[in-house]
Amino acid sequence: MPELPEVETVRRGLEPAMVGATFQKVELRRAGLRFPFPERFAGRLEGVSVLSLGRRAKLLLAELSSGDALAMHLGMSGRFIVESIDGRDAPGLFHHDPGRIAAHDHVVFDLTGGARVTYNDTRRFGFMTLIGAGERAAHPFLAGLGVEPLGNDFNADALAAMFAGKAAPLKAALLDQRLVAGLGNIYVCEALNRAGLSPLRAAGTIAGPEKPARDARERLVRAIRETLTEAITAGGST
Repeated sequence: MPELPEVETVRRGLEPAMVGATFQKVELRRAGLRFPFPERFAGRLEGVSVLSLGRRAKLLLAELSSGDALAMHLGMSGRFIVESIDGRDAPGLFHHDPGRIAAHDHVVFDLTGGARVTYNDTRRFGFMTLIGAGERAAHPFLAGLGVEPLGNDFNADALAAMFAGKAAPLKAALLDQRLVAGLGNIYVCEALNRAGLSPLRAAGTIAGPEKPARDARERLVRAIRETLTEAITAGGST
């Protein structure tokens, strides 16, 4: 499953092709991916411009001129191929081509400016949907997500509040998307190792006001930020 650095790398690769462009044509080659596409999915995109492309946890969110947001999740095997209409690749800084089977090209966006963005997904665990402006807070894909680990709200005090009284192991607590959004197995393991903390240790044991607990929280926050930042710089560990 792609984690925060992989999704952020994809976001940065898509941004030059999509932001500021308008969907000229949207081709759906099947009725859905992990979930069915929403009603009139292609029609609600065509003629609409992409104002910005962001990320929330492991979800890509394109803000559209219509007021909707296009939510895109890579699942386990989803990837985007960015090409110009005349066939020249425009993949962004990080590009890996493991070969491509056209039967797994499920969604094709033709954009003004000449870019074609194709979503290819062998296992079809990814999904796309549209989220209305008034639906964001309560939408099941967004509601209840925890703090972003690279955001200003993620700090030692926040960890203390999250972990207070929790008997769950540290690794399980950090993987809980309701607490910290975007972390997955790879980077949780890396960060805990850097911080010198056992993944089996009860999360609540670093939530207290005692100096050893405070020091452990500070090390963990620093390790998570450093691990994610280095992975983004590298284009993702995977």
